[in-house]
Amino acid sequence: MSPKTAAPKAAKTPASTADVAAQRAAHLMPLPGPMFAKPIQIITGKMQFLYDENGKEYLDGFAGVATVSIGHSHPHFVSKLKAQIDELQHEPPLYLHPAVGGFAKRLADKAKTVNPDMEVCFFTNSGSEANEMAAFVAKTYTGRHELVAVQRSYHGRTLLTTALTGQHNWRNQAPYPVGVSFTPTDYAFRFDGTPEQSTAAAIKGLEATLKTSTQGKIAAFYGETIMGVGGLITPGREYFKAAVDLVHKHGGLFICDEVQAGVGRTGDHYFGIKHYGAKPDIIVMAKGLGNGYPIGAIITTKAIAESMKGLLHYNTFGGGPMAIAAAEAVMDVVEKDDLAGNSRKVGDRLMSGLKKLQLKDERVGDVRGMGLMVGVELVKDRKSKEFAPDLTIRVVESMKDQGVLVGKGGLEGNTLRIQPPLCWTLADADRTVAALEQALKDA
Repeated sequence: MSPKTAAPKAAKTPASTADVAAQRAAHLMPLPGPMFAKPIQIITGKMQFLYDENGKEYLDGFAGVATVSIGHSHPHFVSKLKAQIDELQHEPPLYLHPAVGGFAKRLADKAKTVNPDMEVCFFTNSGSEANEMAAFVAKTYTGRHELVAVQRSYHGRTLLTTALTGQHNWRNQAPYPVGVSFTPTDYAFRFDGTPEQSTAAAIKGLEATLKTSTQGKIAAFYGETIMGVGGLITPGREYFKAAVDLVHKHGGLFICDEVQAGVGRTGDHYFGIKHYGAKPDIIVMAKGLGNGYPIGAIITTKAIAESMKGLLHYNTFGGGPMAIAAAEAVMDVVEKDDLAGNSRKVGDRLMSGLKKLQLKDERVGDVRGMGLMVGVELVKDRKSKEFAPDLTIRVVESMKDQGVLVGKGGLEGNTLRIQPPLCWTLADADRTVAALEQALKDA
């Protein structure tokens, strides 16, 4: 078990969960809300722990949808934001500010580990905006408009990024912009063959998509290092090198979506694509970049960025002083505490425990991912591999009742998403495996 910590004191006495739920139902749009049948109200947080209105502690295994990277209310993060808001809370890109260019260089220098030509950034408020901007840049640079995305992908909630999302349950804004085609997923667990054959088949599928569903020359190919919303589907290690070679032959850029996988989450490296040895032309970041503060970014080469010269484009809040302070604090802590190394160490422990559980329970169909970006696909049994979304709902609820919060995802809603703050410990990994084992027994 993780060491017990005292719940941080709330600023004021919270309202009851029932009152908060009623107010939400009355005054917010009727869109998906609390994920639990018995909702919880989170009031405070400290590092990897969250606390409800009664002071009950929860181990956070979902990090605000893979967003809290260095920990809730991390003292360095809090101090940087407090210092900045005392000085200046907002400034548009119309004026100079010393922090923006400095952080852009710092982030681009990180990106040089995967592409030595990376030099230029553009800041937004979210991953959706950053993915939209990446398409704008790619279309401008190449002079073409067609985009290729992967089935089961997720790239955001703007009109274009919804069009780039390969899951019907998220595609609810039609009609969409034309010029988006989809290519098969390298989904080894559901491929009738070896993982290597799955990768080869996915690459053949990409080649067919490029030849039959596009003009043959495209603007860009979008690829997530690991599919977060898609259910932590993790392509084979040879997938991206082969995919990028094909995309470049067809005149396109590789837009690497690191919105969930970046900032060291996949272990050892700042960017998940480093594990694959492929060179992105544009990297998209958000979520963990700001530890919960809204910021997104694209990183690219000087040559690609120069294609935007003379065009009118603007983002009122992107790269504002508060957002940059948040991102600076995140990078400080990731570097100082080697959170990428910790992600690998704790992630290895987590994967080991989950794979042992898989041997004991045939409902644990697949365990996949890297570092602290791990998916557990639940099935009715491993022979049939029949999707088990109802079981997944019961398991997530049971784990919550035990004080461990995880997410769920995948097109069929049957994959547990374990994407915690990167400050997790080995004990936290063990506690999560134990909670899952108990939840499967309860279910």
